[in-house]
Formats: sequence, structure tokens, C-alpha cells
Amino acid sequence: MSRPYPTSLEAAIPDKDRIEKSKQTLEKAGVKYVFSCWIDILGSPKTKPVPVSEFENLCIGKGPQFAVHSVSMFPELGAADPDQIPIPDLDALFVCPWNTDYAIVFADLFYKGAPYDVCPRMALKRTVQEAADAGYAFYAGMEPEFIVLRYDEDGQPVKGIDDDPVPGKGFRPRRQAFGYDIEYTLNSMPYLADVIEILNGMGWGLKNVVCEGAYSQFEVDFDYTDVLGMADRFTFLKILLKEIAKRHGMFVTYMPKPAQTDWRSGAHINWSVQSTKRSGNLFKDDKGWSETARHAVGGVLQHGVALTAVNCSTVNSYKGLIPRSREFEGGTVTWAPTHITYGVNNRSAMIRLPQARYAIENRAVDMCVNPYLGLAMTCAASLKGIKEKIEPGPSLDKSLYELSAEEQQAFEGKLLPRNLDQAITGFASDSLAKHVFGPTMHRLFTLHKRDEWERFHETVTEWEKREYLRFF
Repeated sequence: MSRPYPTSLEAAIPDKDRIEKSKQTLEKAGVKYVFSCWIDILGSPKTKPVPVSEFENLCIGKGPQFAVHSVSMFPELGAADPDQIPIPDLDALFVCPWNTDYAIVFADLFYKGAPYDVCPRMALKRTVQEAADAGYAFYAGMEPEFIVLRYDEDGQPVKGIDDDPVPGKGFRPRRQAFGYDIEYTLNSMPYLADVIEILNGMGWGLKNVVCEGAYSQFEVDFDYTDVLGMADRFTFLKILLKEIAKRHGMFVTYMPKPAQTDWRSGAHINWSVQSTKRSGNLFKDDKGWSETARHAVGGVLQHGVALTAVNCSTVNSYKGLIPRSREFEGGTVTWAPTHITYGVNNRSAMIRLPQARYAIENRAVDMCVNPYLGLAMTCAASLKGIKEKIEPGPSLDKSLYELSAEEQQAFEGKLLPRNLDQAITGFASDSLAKHVFGPTMHRLFTLHKRDEWERFHETVTEWEKREYLRFF
């Protein structure tokens, strides 16, 4: 069920009975401190903890306030401007299972009594409201992948679960990809068992935990829910996985591709839509994939570059969106999307129509996505496609890695962005992105990502020194 978009601070404040029941739940669980978290433009939660005795004040806007622009690289407000006020969303309240002294609640930001225009969570709520006004409710699941690391005796990051010598410290044999490997899964169980037990206890409908292709790379799959709930779960999960890793002397990275030999860590979005008037997945009809699904695909493909800028938001993201890797550990084929097109069960395309579920999958998403903005863009592009009946064209049901020279030339215009510069250029001119983000946040995101690209572009890398220092 979609949650309404509050147009004022007063409208966002939960009713008194709801606040009291939530506080009783926290006290019964033994919670001592509440972390009310707002989400920054990159998707990171920020907070000021308060004792549970302050929970009522927190919920009515009399808790901590924030100068949120003080943590922005390109602030739109200054030192003399009023602070932002977070109002907790009690549908997004989590007791922390790794330490029940703590609870985390995700909050919406308000400025001068109105929704703050650089609040990603509010951007998603606004998009959900627009969909509801048109008669639709969006649901999503995500497929988070991550790599667990530790520091060696020299202070260098190495794979957290690896029984071979680290590079340069002994004989290290050639290895195949570790996806689904039974021995490696057993080696990983001290960490994975903690993850499984905690997620099972949270009632998210944990489906499986997968050992992925790289050493110490895992995927966690759980039930879908409404898009706002999924963004909250994804954000909480990223906190949770880090805290569990600390128990084992390790840490988690969400960097899409930490090393040349690594498989990319994706976070594929799978989404569907229902009518607000009746239940049932509108992406399915009695013949299979519906016209509604086709039009949703058409809308997403039309805004594929801007979507990718949001969903694959770092310089490093584009090191993984390639067909083959010359130094891959475990084969050469990446299984990553390369083109802005779609296919039935085609994992080399940006958009996949899976054979086992009627949820459209966007494979051009990684762990650096701000899930609130990524899901807002996904819903808005789908809704545009449905309303305008945008046709996606024919599906491509062959590997995009195996195209002939003529086919490559024909599909050149449908390549995913090759780097962050291409992606953010498309994002900057995309009218739908401007609408979803709002003019202020759209401008700030563009500035931040252009700066990120320029700082990378002017950096002399180790590859360049190896390639050119004595070559000419």
C-alpha cells in the first residue's frame, strides 16, 4: 500500500496513538537509543541519536535538527539559513538485531514547514503519490551483491574469506568462478549463518544467500514490497551487513568493482505494478507479458541514460558494464548489461524479462545506487511509458556479447554509457530526471557527479604509469 506524500511538516507528524504504540514496542524490545536517519543525495543515512525517552519529541519535530547542507559538497544553503527538521516515518522503524539497545527509523526532511527539496526519500514519496493519483502502485525487489574484506598484516585490504595466499605472498593457483561453490559456501558459513539468522528474524522473507563469482562476494535475496519499503530495507540492509562483518573482523565494500579481477557487485531492480483499485500484477495477462509491461519497458528505455546515471552513479560503476574482462578471475564473460535494450531472459541487455516471474528486471544497477532516487526514476519512467503507450520495439533475444560487426554498428546508439561523463551528460538534459529530482536536487546531483568525473579524469593512474612511463 503506497504511503501518501505529506505536503507540510504538520501533515507528516504521526498521530499520538501511533507514536505511543511505537514507543511501547521499542521499550519492550529493550531499545535505549533511537537513530532518526535522513538520507543524503548519495543515499547515505545521517543521524543524531536520542534516548528513547525523547521519542515523542522526535516524532513531532521537536528532536534534533540538522544543517544538512554542511555535509554536501555543493550546498544550496548557507551558514545563515534555517536548519532542516526530520520527521520519522513510523512505517520505517527497525530495532537493530545486532544490538537491541538501538533502533533506526528513516525520516523525511522539512524546511520552513514544507518538504525539503534535497530529500531523496521525499522525492520517492512524491513519485509514489503521482503514481497513486494515476491509479497505480509500484512494488519492487532488489538483488544486493557485496564483497567482504579484511586488512592483512601490512594494512592492505584483502578478501575476507580466502584460503589461498594473498597475491605476492605465496603460490596462488588459477581458479574458476566461485558462484554456488559448495566448499566455498561452507567456508563462508560463519559469516553467512549470522546474516541468515538475523534476516529470518526480521520477517523479510529471506529467499537465499548466494556465494557469487568472486571470492568473498555474496548476494542476499528477500521478498518484494512497495517501492518505498524496499528502499528503506535496502538502506537498512547495507548498515546491517557492515555491522555483522565487524563481528568477524571483516568489513563490507559496496564498491561495484574493487579489483580488476573481481566480478561486478550489482543491485538489480525487479519491479511490477498493480492497480490501486484491485489486486493483481498488471505486467501479466492471460497471454504472458502484458501490453502494460511493454509500455513500462518503453518508458524505461527512453530514459535509459539518465536512469543509468542514477543507478550506476560512480566512476567505478562503468568498469563493470563491459562484456568481457581480460583479467577476470573465473572466465572472461562478465554477464553484465552492455546495451539500452531488452530481451526475454537476456542477461546481456539492460532490461530483462525473466522467465520465472512477471517483474521487469533492470540489470544496470549497482550497490552505489541511492535506492530512493533509483526507484523514483524507475517508477516515473514506467508510469510515463504506460500513460503514453511508449513502444520499446522488438526484444533482442541473443547475447549482445556475440553481435556481428554489422549488428554492433546497428546497436551502437543503444550502448549503455561507457563512463560517468556520458551518463551524467544524459542525466543533465533529461526532462523526466528534472521532474523526479526537482530542479534544486537535479542541479546539485549533476554538479556533484561532474566534479567526481573531473577529479578522476585529471588523476594520473597506476595503469598510465605502467603503460607509458618507458614505452615511448
